[in-house]
Amino acid sequence: MSAILELVNLERSFRVGRHTVYAVDDVSFAVNEGEVVCLVGESGCGKTTTGKMAVGLLRPTGGEVRFKGQDIWKMNAADFRKYRQAAQIIHQDPYSSLNPTQAIVDIISAPLLRHGVAHNRLAARALSAELLRRVDLTPPEDLLDKYPHQLSGGQRQRVSVARALTVNPSFIMADEAVSMLDVSIRVSLLKMLARFRTEMGMTYLFITHDLAVARFFAWDGRIAVMYLGRVVEIGPTPRLIGQPQHPYTKALLSAIPEADPQATRTKERVQLRSMDVPSLSNVPPGCAFHPRCPLFEPGVCNKTVPQLTAIGEGVQIACHVVVRDQSAAAGATREVTHGA
Repeated sequence: MSAILELVNLERSFRVGRHTVYAVDDVSFAVNEGEVVCLVGESGCGKTTTGKMAVGLLRPTGGEVRFKGQDIWKMNAADFRKYRQAAQIIHQDPYSSLNPTQAIVDIISAPLLRHGVAHNRLAARALSAELLRRVDLTPPEDLLDKYPHQLSGGQRQRVSVARALTVNPSFIMADEAVSMLDVSIRVSLLKMLARFRTEMGMTYLFITHDLAVARFFAWDGRIAVMYLGRVVEIGPTPRLIGQPQHPYTKALLSAIPEADPQATRTKERVQLRSMDVPSLSNVPPGCAFHPRCPLFEPGVCNKTVPQLTAIGEGVQIACHVVVRDQSAAAGATREVTHGA
């Protein structure tokens, strides 16, 4: 598979008073064509800022965003226009992202007319109806002339998806796209988005704070875990869920409730050294997770920032202790094998 999107040493800083705050710091990963990559982390970790840079809404202060191998901020006007059509967004709040003064048909028709997909309002109305059918809003004639406040939250989010599909994109960044919906509606919406991968070859960067949602939507894709502006672990979903390596990933997974209440009560929780999340304006030296990490080693974890390191099976991890122990274990295995 070829990479449709590459984030290379991506940084985004903001001036807060006299201080420079790095919301995103040296983030690198790729999203392959037709793949789902879920970006997971606590609120304020930088995942939404990363997503905004991925779709060109926010210019990075360092690093590159490459779409099909080309740096988007070095594209000419025509290429950047094509890129912005190919990369679309589904926002978290379907009410605030839809113009409350416009009817649904006008909201969906606007990009169709703007980009020449439809040449008049009659054709735009017909295409809008077809898009509503595609996102399972039927019969569309009952919805086209309604306003966002007349729809339920789930219906509004499906309208947002329909609007994203108007220009036939190849890549969608979904930012907490189901977090404001009821659980039953979440599942149906996620299944619909998954269907578009088969029908349209869609590629997703799916941002969520919920590992359970990431596990469901990206089971055959990958999950990247962020903490205070940096990716600390990335790998295939079954591997990351079944055999998490980074202490922060383990802590997130241990906090997920199980379907069986008894299993939830007896589930072993990762005991953190501190429950306090450091501020982005005062990130700890070395590994930013070290004040909370149960594997903390003085003189190692608080001195040098760990880099993402491949440890096999498509997994990369940023942890001095785990990488060292993995390397030592691999070396011991090689010695035993060689000796035999």
